[in-house]
Amino acid sequence: MPTPVRKAVLPVAGFGTRVLPATKAIPKELLPVFDRPAIQYVVDEAREAGIEHIVFVTGRGKQAIEDYFDHAFELEASLKAKGKDQILADVEGSRLPAGGASFTRQQTPSGLGHAVWCARDIVGHEPFAVLLPDVIVKGEPGCLKQMLAAYDDVGGNIIAVEQVPEDQTHKYGIIAPESRDGALIKMKGMVEKPAQGTAPSNLSITGRYVLQPEIFELLAEQGAGAGGEIQLTDSMATLMGQQSFYAYEYQGQSYDCGDKIGYLRAVAAHAVAHADLGDKARETLLDVLG
Repeated sequence: MPTPVRKAVLPVAGFGTRVLPATKAIPKELLPVFDRPAIQYVVDEAREAGIEHIVFVTGRGKQAIEDYFDHAFELEASLKAKGKDQILADVEGSRLPAGGASFTRQQTPSGLGHAVWCARDIVGHEPFAVLLPDVIVKGEPGCLKQMLAAYDDVGGNIIAVEQVPEDQTHKYGIIAPESRDGALIKMKGMVEKPAQGTAPSNLSITGRYVLQPEIFELLAEQGAGAGGEIQLTDSMATLMGQQSFYAYEYQGQSYDCGDKIGYLRAVAAHAVAHADLGDKARETLLDVLG
């Protein structure tokens, strides 16, 4: 049986350029998606999948993320004194368990691959997950839990994918499939934003990965790629020649919260799905649309 995946890396050092000026003073990961920050959904997905330790790769101005997942003594004491038990439970539910998180800093914006590499000493020599906090995935069960069920069967490295329209493949990282068994697809390559009409499939990379620790050695030697940054996809392509690589077409819907329209879609989708306020949220959205 493969070595269990216990740790997850969340790269949260980015500036949130695509949603400025909203992120000028607030980390993009803490922008609210209806009733909770975007990053809360991603952390909940990781914990649902059985992740025991989350490594946040932060940058300057991201201290509020660490504070969000900590104990807020004054706030919790005030809520308890006022008998606001349900709100208190929600606030306490956002707290990560003692020893369940680490924070390390990416000192320069050198790319996703570099951000993942910054977590190397905390992850150690064991397989780990990477969840991009810009991407919220609604699914039952969560996307990572689906992936880890497949990982328990085949091991190796796994990338979450979803289908996109053929005329949109040039906007995404696209995998090249070799063979398929249900939702699990053996890969032979990947292409970042292929020219229109040249994509090897219509399966785009979603922002969820299960990777073996050998990726760290490759990232350490990886030169700058697209945009002058150290790209995770470059090292994954190299590792693909040494280890098994699979894509997993998960059941669910992704929302890109790093894009203004994607963020709006995420807010609307989670509002109408809310257990208590969903019906009212739907009425409100229809009212706004006239």
